[in-house]
Amino acid sequence: MPYDDGLAQRIRTILGDSSALEEREMFGGVGFVLAGNLVCGVHDDKLLARVGPDASEDALEEPHARPMDLTGRPMRGLVFVDPLGIATDEDLRDWVERCRTFAESLPPTSRVARPVSHRRPARSRSRT
Repeated sequence: MPYDDGLAQRIRTILGDSSALEEREMFGGVGFVLAGNLVCGVHDDKLLARVGPDASEDALEEPHARPMDLTGRPMRGLVFVDPLGIATDEDLRDWVERCRTFAESLPPTSRVARPVSHRRPARSRSRT
């Protein structure tokens, strides 16, 4: 399912121009990455908010926020915010700034994301 490009554009406006900011396809949507660290993203019509493990509980108490769970196992430090929770520009800005603050607290990473098709398949372990 394609992601909500209108929401992505709203996030681009909030984050502004920065040479350290880039967009990457991830989680079936788009992620906004600052100095190698995920800030936030868009998955379907939801905001993917990286708030960090220490702020997860507080974030989940916010209206329309829920654990980020794509596989049956929630990811620590990441929450989804449903469209009603980011309907106004002020609500979205609050979430994005929370995410940016966390990302800026992390050391820069130089890890380069490779397309899935370039990854080697896992080696099978055979017992003889």
